[in-house]
Amino acid sequence: MIKLYGYKKCGTCRKAEKAFAEMNIEYTFIDVTEQPPSAAALEKMVKQAKVEYKKLLNTSGIQYRELKIKDKLPGMTNKEIVQMLAENGRLIKRPLATDGNKTTIGFKEDIFRAAWERK
Repeated sequence: MIKLYGYKKCGTCRKAEKAFAEMNIEYTFIDVTEQPPSAAALEKMVKQAKVEYKKLLNTSGIQYRELKIKDKLPGMTNKEIVQMLAENGRLIKRPLATDGNKTTIGFKEDIFRAAWERK
């Protein structure tokens, strides 16, 4: 089962849900602001998505700006980044979809559909 970490008021999360519905794919929606993935789960997801750790960050979010994360990032280790995200789901880029074997971060429709559409 796919886990979709998102936020109901997030437009890109709604687009991901709509895409799953159109592809007739079942998923479990998890509010990332209330139940962020653990640091270990985030470690696994970043490896599956084959991206840099900083790509997990919601750089357009209010908390990102308020907490001045951009200024702190250069001095942070990857472990510190995932720990921070595990403690504050509002800092995680949405939507975050994973089935335990693969992960997509954010929503670019062509990439999202290519990753999740059953062939």
